[in-house]
Amino acid sequence: MGLTSTSIAHVRLTVTDIERSRQFYESVFGWPVLLEVPDNANEATRSQLGFLYGGVIYDLGGTLLGLRPVASDRFHEDRCGLDHIAFRVSSKAELDAAAAHLDEVGVEHEPVKDIGPSYILEFRDPDNIALELTAPK
Repeated sequence: MGLTSTSIAHVRLTVTDIERSRQFYESVFGWPVLLEVPDNANEATRSQLGFLYGGVIYDLGGTLLGLRPVASDRFHEDRCGLDHIAFRVSSKAELDAAAAHLDEVGVEHEPVKDIGPSYILEFRDPDNIALELTAPK
């Protein structure tokens, strides 16, 4: 008998520059920050939050996404590990609006594509991490 799980609890991405990545993710998605080390944190708080590695955790409405700034290279999906992360939206109209938003904030992206069972919008973060928005037909 295997383990049972009902959803993903969190994903943490390793990035090279936390300020650049924060600017990207916050301007693109606008997720609320759940946890970060406050600027005025004392040593005990910094120690307690050491697992953040100076990064941040966002709340996507139950699933968490964290950024951990310790990488020294760029992402490539052909290496072992992550290929891409896809975020669900509810309609093609939302994908079209997302493409317009990416244009507004200066993020390059592919056109919205019909891949059969769904539509997708592909783009990359500043560390070249492959991201996708997907909407059902």
